[in-house]
Amino acid sequence: QNERLAAHLRFEQADTFTIMRELNICRPGARVCDLRTSGYAIITTRKVLTDEWGRIHRGVAIYTLISEPSPQVET
Repeated sequence: QNERLAAHLRFEQADTFTIMRELNICRPGARVCDLRTSGYAIITTRKVLTDEWGRIHRGVAIYTLISEPSPQVET
């Protein structure tokens, strides 16, 4: 799940609904936390979105990847 999410965020930002529906990740916030712990810089903004059934949701998280962890250099 972490790899799928990181790969998606490399190309575009994603909201909670998209991550759950398209990437099949049930707890997007937890996976974002995992990535942050691994060194990914991801910012969260909040937005009002309407779901596929026409219901309005306030404060939906939009995740944007800012930078990735630098590769480890072996000595």
